Amino acid sequence: MNTRVYISLAALLLLASCAEKIIDERPIKTNTDVGFTTVVYQNPVIRNNCPDPSVFDDRARSGYFYAISTQNGTSDTESVVYMPIYRSKDMVNWEFVGNAFGVDASGKGLRPQWVPDTRIWAPDMEYDEINNRYCLYYAEGHWDTPSLSAVGVAVSDSPTGPYTWENVPELNELANPHGMLVDYKSQGVTNSIDGNLIRDAVTGEKYLFWGSFGAKSGVWAIKLTDDGLAIAPGATKTQIAYSMEGTYVHYNPKTRFYYCFGSKGSCCAGAASTYHIVVGRSENILGPYLGRDGKRMLDMSFDNAKNTIMSNPEGNYFAGTGHNAEIITDDAGQNWMFYHAYWQGNNYNGRCMNMDQIVWTDDGWPSFTTAHPTEVKTMGPKWNKTGQSEESGTEESKADAQPLSVPTKDCGDCRNTSQWDGVMPEDE
Repeated sequence: MNTRVYISLAALLLLASCAEKIIDERPIKTNTDVGFTTVVYQNPVIRNNCPDPSVFDDRARSGYFYAISTQNGTSDTESVVYMPIYRSKDMVNWEFVGNAFGVDASGKGLRPQWVPDTRIWAPDMEYDEINNRYCLYYAEGHWDTPSLSAVGVAVSDSPTGPYTWENVPELNELANPHGMLVDYKSQGVTNSIDGNLIRDAVTGEKYLFWGSFGAKSGVWAIKLTDDGLAIAPGATKTQIAYSMEGTYVHYNPKTRFYYCFGSKGSCCAGAASTYHIVVGRSENILGPYLGRDGKRMLDMSFDNAKNTIMSNPEGNYFAGTGHNAEIITDDAGQNWMFYHAYWQGNNYNGRCMNMDQIVWTDDGWPSFTTAHPTEVKTMGPKWNKTGQSEESGTEESKADAQPLSVPTKDCGDCRNTSQWDGVMPEDE
């Protein structure tokens, strides 16, 4: 290569560094692992408003993954669905399937209102193997007066609902009349929101983790009855973290540690949001949880770069990256985590649902493949070729790499169709 060519290349690189970032929209094509089909995706995987997502692997019963979020539009608008439920065969292509609490005779969505002037937030879908029913944990959130907030549970025979809460005392005599589990009056935790059911992988016991920011708040845990519908007799709360929310705990049998994920920073300021995901670990489900730097999650100094695994990328293509869902494992043993983020592609109109891979370091810490959301077409989950994901490449489940409008109640596929398959093509 001569000197003139080197100069030309240098000039091109300089120009590229000054230009706006260009995302390569061509499908990724690489070798396919024997026996697996790999789904290619591009964030967001749900491109309408999808804050505080919970993702549940129900393949063993219904054959689907389910995602549920706080809402899918703007609060108090006619078209908004509170706690919309989506389903997917491959975790990339999602379709809207209903309102968690059903609808009334006029078609308007129902929602619990046993705490006046509250909205329902931050759902967590789980399955009760003891009684073969689905449980939905949710917050009755009061934005202006956090001490009025509470966490409750509702039940259904189907993952798509409708979930009911007034009948919970009939299922467990220890339960609150409305299925309420914790609030300020009963537990002294001011901002009682973001409930998450956590099973102790060693003992099988069930715990509710909940809490948020604010005075007399933080994240706490308390033991539940075996069916997850009431506080266990004699149970007392344990503080897990200081000034954090959106808690989720994952047990890794290889490392024998419990990992507590949570969100810090501002959640809801559009492109100015500073939400980010932090993680600590403990040998005990109730802690103490320590970060990579050895600091406790209970300390204010825990919130630092070393303990952060997901944050806004440079340029803010995504912002407010937080409130992660559960870790889901694909057929090849890869771990995937969902979380919400504001997206430049829809002018930061609502928090969309992203998905990225979790990898484990040699010293036993979880991290994302990058410390920020992936922004280009990316190799996604791997599914057995003879398994449930064979439908991924059908017309009903094509993924789209172009910005979408922001659908609300009738969002349908939520990714729409496109000119490229969501399934990675075979090498020719």
